[in-house]
Amino acid sequence: MGGPIHHQANLVLRFLLELCALAALFFWGLRIGGGSITGVALGLGVVLIAAFVWGMFASPRARVSLPLAGRLVVELVFFGSAAAGLYATGHPVLGVVLLVLAVINRALIQAWGQDERMRTDAGQWTRGG
Repeated sequence: MGGPIHHQANLVLRFLLELCALAALFFWGLRIGGGSITGVALGLGVVLIAAFVWGMFASPRARVSLPLAGRLVVELVFFGSAAAGLYATGHPVLGVVLLVLAVINRALIQAWGQDERMRTDAGQWTRGG
């Protein structure tokens, strides 16, 4: 994964933003379900669906290789849904912060050419090299 420390920090931020988005989606499901077992099931269901879609289309090891425009749409829906969930549960500032950080992070990934590097590194990791 080499490179300058700020490039590495950007990739770490990316991973943390993904985790925050999944947590926000779970929180939304929990709140919508009233905090009961229904809420837990809804939260887990939403997280599983979001993680599946992310893994299939947007992750560095995505099974379906989309062009950049397609990945950007998936990312917008993923982070946008998490931000909307935060907004809907009474945390609009957190939703805006998550979305703004995700956009800035994506812009830096593009500017620094990290997208292809992440995919190459992920491919080497899965092949054991």
